[in-house]
Amino acid sequence: MKKLMKQRPFEKISVSDICNDCGINRKSFYYHFRDKYDLVNWIFYVGFVSELDLNSYDSGWELMKDMLEYFWRERDFYRAALKIEGQNSFKEYLMETAKPMEEFFLQDILPHNENDQFYIDFITDALLASLVRWLENGYDHEMDADEFPEKIRGIIDSMAGNVDLEKHGIAKDPDIEIPQREK
Repeated sequence: MKKLMKQRPFEKISVSDICNDCGINRKSFYYHFRDKYDLVNWIFYVGFVSELDLNSYDSGWELMKDMLEYFWRERDFYRAALKIEGQNSFKEYLMETAKPMEEFFLQDILPHNENDQFYIDFITDALLASLVRWLENGYDHEMDADEFPEKIRGIIDSMAGNVDLEKHGIAKDPDIEIPQREK
C-alpha cells in the first residue's frame, strides 16, 4: 500500500491493485481487512501504536518526540494518508488512537478539573491540524522532527506559564516571548 500510495492518489487505488501488488487474492485481503481504509489504519497501528509502551516514557514530551520522529520517517506515506477523506479516514483513526497518547502527553501540563476532556479534545485537534500542516511543509520553512516538537513545546510552555501567572495576578515574564499575529 505504501508503494501504491507513492504512485497514485488513494482514491485511485483499488483492492484489486493492492492484491495484485502483494500477490494475494481478494478473499485473503478481506479476511484481514474490511477495506483499503482499514489497511491504512493497520499500517499505523503495526508501525507505531503496537510498539508503544507508555510505561517506558518518563514524560509526554518523549512520547510526542517518538511519534513525530515516526511520522517524519514515514512522511511520504502519511502525507497521502492524511489527505484521505470520508468515513473510516486515517484522520479519524489517528484522532481516536491518539487520545490515550494525548492524555499521557498532557497529564503533566494541564490542570485537572471538570474540563479535562475539553482540553484533551481541543489540544488533540490543534496538534493534528499542526501535524498535517507540518507534514505538508505548510509552515514558512521545512522543519525536521527535532525542530517541530521544540516549537510546540515553546508554545505550550509559554501559554501555560502566562496562564498560570495571570491566574495568580503576577505580571507576565518579559523574557517569555509569545509570537504575535500580524494584522
